[in-house]
Amino acid sequence: MHKIIAIVSFICFSFCSYAQNEDSIWFANNYTKKEVYIPMRDGVKLFTSFYIPNDNTEPHPFLLTRTPYSCAPYGEKNYATIWATYKKAYLKEGYIIVTQDVRGRYMSEGVFEDVRPFNKNKKGNEIDEASDTYDAIDWMVKNISNNNGNVGVMGTSYPGFYSTEAALSNHPALKAVSPQAPVTDWFIGDDFHHNGAFFAMDGFSFYPTFGKPHPKPTMNYGSGFTTPIKDNYKFYLEQGTPSNLARLIGDSIRFWHQMYEHPNYDSWWQARNARNGLYNVKPAMLWVGGLFDAEDCWGAWNAYKAAEKQSPQSNSKIVMGPWYHGQWSREGSFLGNVRFESNTAAYFQDNLEIPFFNYYLKNKGNVNSIAEANIFFTGENKWRMFEKWPATSVQNQTLYIGADNSLSFEKSNSTASQFYEYTSDPKHPVPYTEDVHNRRTREYMTDDQRFAERRPDVLTFKTAILDKDLTIAGTIMANLVTAISTTDADFVVKIIDVFPDDFNYDKNVKGNDANYPMGGYEMLVRGEIMRGKYRNSFENPSPFTPNKITTVAYALPDIAHTFKKGHRLMIQIQSTWFPLADRNPQQFMNIYKATEKDYKTATIKIFSNGLQKTSFSLPVLP
Repeated sequence: MHKIIAIVSFICFSFCSYAQNEDSIWFANNYTKKEVYIPMRDGVKLFTSFYIPNDNTEPHPFLLTRTPYSCAPYGEKNYATIWATYKKAYLKEGYIIVTQDVRGRYMSEGVFEDVRPFNKNKKGNEIDEASDTYDAIDWMVKNISNNNGNVGVMGTSYPGFYSTEAALSNHPALKAVSPQAPVTDWFIGDDFHHNGAFFAMDGFSFYPTFGKPHPKPTMNYGSGFTTPIKDNYKFYLEQGTPSNLARLIGDSIRFWHQMYEHPNYDSWWQARNARNGLYNVKPAMLWVGGLFDAEDCWGAWNAYKAAEKQSPQSNSKIVMGPWYHGQWSREGSFLGNVRFESNTAAYFQDNLEIPFFNYYLKNKGNVNSIAEANIFFTGENKWRMFEKWPATSVQNQTLYIGADNSLSFEKSNSTASQFYEYTSDPKHPVPYTEDVHNRRTREYMTDDQRFAERRPDVLTFKTAILDKDLTIAGTIMANLVTAISTTDADFVVKIIDVFPDDFNYDKNVKGNDANYPMGGYEMLVRGEIMRGKYRNSFENPSPFTPNKITTVAYALPDIAHTFKKGHRLMIQIQSTWFPLADRNPQQFMNIYKATEKDYKTATIKIFSNGLQKTSFSLPVLP
């Protein structure tokens, strides 16, 4: 038996290796690589890599990605492994594949600026990322032979930001753009901050390498910071304060220290909000994001919404699947322990992204299968298509916390003031995941929350067992009625799907092969933090009056999930989420300047009855 398995495995491996080798040979034989420095309007030259079809029987469209992460591999004899990804479909369609190092990164000249602000009033040789895109496109269509005059732009994460900026270039050859998980606002909801709370772990793992200054073009940025402590909870707790992280990161990482100089949502941050320029958008847009993207889930939803509001005449569509950051380009059947019953990434590639670019850049096929909003609903594990997002058919229903840690759509008539209480201790913060990790996991977005339910500093509320499906589609508003013993605190709200105790996936449904016990699983559907001092304004924070009843209201990023009949909906409330978010000293202050002695325990009360009641507004699909 073992010999049969070994022989079958060898045959499969050999066939796959042969097929991949065949694709790579085809790529090398049918495409020519060309590397060019393209001049910008101010004289700076940007390094650009072209893969150009040898076929001259028809003109070809361009597909451009602008990136701060390198055009590697460098050298006209060294080909990228495009053929080993789903993007080989673009090679077979004869696209001219273009990658460009953005200004000041890797082999490009000039000075790099993080999330460079859009300048809508550019004059003369003034530049921004939109003008750099315009100049690159203009050079491409005029200097690369046998092109059809049509350009598409796509990119994920930071390249998603550059895709958004490309859409603002207004070059007539730019016909289609797909910003995917686009960096959009690093103070409100993406990467570095969520509602003003500093996501130091993500930032510190990224910037010691990414933020290194390179005054001259280079192919290699070297390694970043390393620590012998492989438990990130322990490492960040021992570092203690943001100022200690700043000392570790050193003086050369400019953006890190700029962040520390702007602790609130001032004009510096506001200028770096990519939604600022989303007016009069001309190319067709396909916004893409992951429901469980730990980095830029907020940006995908909210850049699309801004484009819809600010540029209503534009052709703008959105796709949201059950994905971690970039998973739509990989296997899409599961995330962590949660399974989706189909390869959702393959569906996206074959039915949404590739037809989108083929239609607008090659006038091939149609886009009839691409709705305004193409949303995968977890729980029921089905794609749903909408003419608008948020869906016009949703009905907002209010969910209240009640006695015995209950959740109900029925409002209590009691006027007696009642509350739940916990102590938030920054010295013993609630971990964001149960396991020990060296780096932030992507799976935490669907992790089992039973470990948190066991903590005394986490409040847990749940509905009765659902007697019918409950489908949530859109933004959940948390309205926390609280009183705290100090002048500041954070609030974390987690929306959780509690599986039945006897639940098991069908063995034929593809998963991670971990055989995790799914009976009673508490799946995180959405979690979000709010730094309390920003409850009234991100620009002008305000302290709490100790022990005074106060409302903290904030929005969670949109969800698309069906809580199935027989499941429960659970909500957890806590004040630390470590080391995902930095610790709040629970004193009203500039946290970037906090010392260890500033961190205090706080008593947190969450009111469930009386004239002021904690509640959650849920957009329910009938």
